[in-house]
Amino acid sequence: MKPPKIHAPRWLPGGHAQTIWPKLFSRLQHPEHPPVFSRERWDTPDGDFVDCDWLREPAHGGNGPLLVLFHGLEGSSASHYSQAFASHARKLGWAFAIPHFRGCSGELNRGPRAYHSGDFTEIGWMLAQCQARHPGPMVAVGVSLGGNALLRWAQESGADAAHTVRAVVAVSAPLDLAAAGDAIHQGLNRHIYTRYFLRSMVPKALRKLQQHPGLFDEAAMRRAQSLRDFDNVFTAPVHGFRDAADYYARCSAGPHLDALRVPSLVLNARNDPFVPAQSLPHRVSAGRPVTLWQPAHGGHVGFPSGRWPGTVLDLPHSVCTWLAPHLG
Repeated sequence: MKPPKIHAPRWLPGGHAQTIWPKLFSRLQHPEHPPVFSRERWDTPDGDFVDCDWLREPAHGGNGPLLVLFHGLEGSSASHYSQAFASHARKLGWAFAIPHFRGCSGELNRGPRAYHSGDFTEIGWMLAQCQARHPGPMVAVGVSLGGNALLRWAQESGADAAHTVRAVVAVSAPLDLAAAGDAIHQGLNRHIYTRYFLRSMVPKALRKLQQHPGLFDEAAMRRAQSLRDFDNVFTAPVHGFRDAADYYARCSAGPHLDALRVPSLVLNARNDPFVPAQSLPHRVSAGRPVTLWQPAHGGHVGFPSGRWPGTVLDLPHSVCTWLAPHLG
């Protein structure tokens, strides 16, 4: 399917504006009332829990399509993109589910582990829970970190992925984690995005240390000034990686796009502030089931459109238009 043309509003120029504006103001742009989710708590095999928010539609008697969304770093069902996808799924009459990565549903999880960009085993388990609860066909979208993790699951699953989902989409995924980690710590990015993420990640990690004394070096965590620092202190060692470099190398989805055997859309704006355009894949490196959309504008999980004050509903519309033929 040929990618649609994605144009940013003239009144909102640049990758930073197209990233920040939707997050701050898009909740006001719902065409209807915001979605109201019902929450399920799933017990995990390792004695922890995952919270999944559902929006079930009776239009197809429970047998219609299900869109599963995997959120980004420190995201949730309250994130602007989650709300937008839920609104569009409701409009289409699709059921919608957003399983929260551990610690992201508003309550700290019990176990020592959290989540990371290559958490494909967790993605597979979450998809299996959704499949067990919904008899209709299922598609999955991953946003940013969730997009990379979803692609890694599809890559590891190979042809078996098609037994679970009809198609997958990764939106603004950092396909080269090392390149993204470097970019987010440079210039203006360091002052805007790094500070924003660490403001929630570091306190959450310190609460995790209270749960599990000795889990990591508290002094090193308090000194963390970048996501790479955080990953060296917490993400990598807690999840079985040698260090941040090892984590980034083993979990980046970009080098393995040719392993995908399920229809896959990989959407990245070329002006994304912390997913450098030069790190994005080329058509020659992607497998036959992969569609690459790389519009010039859109920022990071922004893709605003329309007259001021704009809307972010074009993103789920474009993505679901691509997904719909695979549900036939």
